[in-house]
Amino acid sequence: MPGAVPKPLRAEDPREIAGYPLHARIGEGGMGTVYLSRTRGGQPVALKLVRREYADDPVFRERFAREVAATRRVSGYHLVPVVDHDATAERPWLATRYVPGVPLDQALKTHGPLPAPTVLQLLACAASALHAVHTAGVIHRDVKPGNLLLAADGPWLLDFGIARAAGVTTLTTVGRLIGTPRYMSPEHALGRPVTAAGDVFTLGLVAAEAATGRHPYGHGNGLAIAARIAGTDHEPPTLDGLQRPLLDVLRRCLTADPAARPSAAALAEHCAGAARRDVRDFAGWLPGPLAAEVTAVEGFGSLAEAPTVRALPPTAPLTVRDEEWRRRVRGER
Repeated sequence: MPGAVPKPLRAEDPREIAGYPLHARIGEGGMGTVYLSRTRGGQPVALKLVRREYADDPVFRERFAREVAATRRVSGYHLVPVVDHDATAERPWLATRYVPGVPLDQALKTHGPLPAPTVLQLLACAASALHAVHTAGVIHRDVKPGNLLLAADGPWLLDFGIARAAGVTTLTTVGRLIGTPRYMSPEHALGRPVTAAGDVFTLGLVAAEAATGRHPYGHGNGLAIAARIAGTDHEPPTLDGLQRPLLDVLRRCLTADPAARPSAAALAEHCAGAARRDVRDFAGWLPGPLAAEVTAVEGFGSLAEAPTVRALPPTAPLTVRDEEWRRRVRGER
């Protein structure tokens, strides 16, 4: 629920994982539960513990190990880094830096669309983070509002849970397609190879929704929206209400041809220029009510005093059976 503080640990929750004491439940998704913990030096971390049913799947374990290894190669500003992990544990887990902030999807539900200058700054910083990801040879593959955290020191890109090392044959769950249908590129929805340009497209989707409060491909369930995205070449997204320069930027991001989209680095540079302010200056970057909520979230960050902390978003990807995907999104029989 937007604005709700997280719940204390349940009776069935562990109290410690691999030497990390658990202090609260800060999120739960399809892949596992996220807990607040701290390092031996006292630094707060978000520790994701994989669900037992996935832990018993050797194919998942191999994919998890490969993907975590890929994320450890990635570092950069506006990226929430993986600081520790164990893919061989009875239940695999990974720990990331804990950033006190509000997920973008929650912010939009509670406060409505963001001002255009804020969206340009968000785009510039998120694109810079994606550039670091792509430079490391990784494709994020799950850029969506729930994976962007708005904090006092800017936006932070979360969750490389389904990232793939670029150019490496990937492991997939047999009979399923991994991703979030509402935030896929056309080539992803059509089952074609996904490249760094796919991340740029999905970042454009996120920015358009942040600026208008509406998904640029309309309403409906995830598969219906994915079908519209797949047909972008003959039915482009609706960007009504957007003004230049943001409109021009998003049109380039949301073109059907991956080769025609800007690189993440070019997108970051262009947005930084269009923002007409230093995009690294986060004083007053968020509207007042949202900034106040972020301040409240920071108040829950004291591990010594608070039994709970602000919930991080459940970011596990949605899985869809291949045959259903082909029928409803790609139009195959």
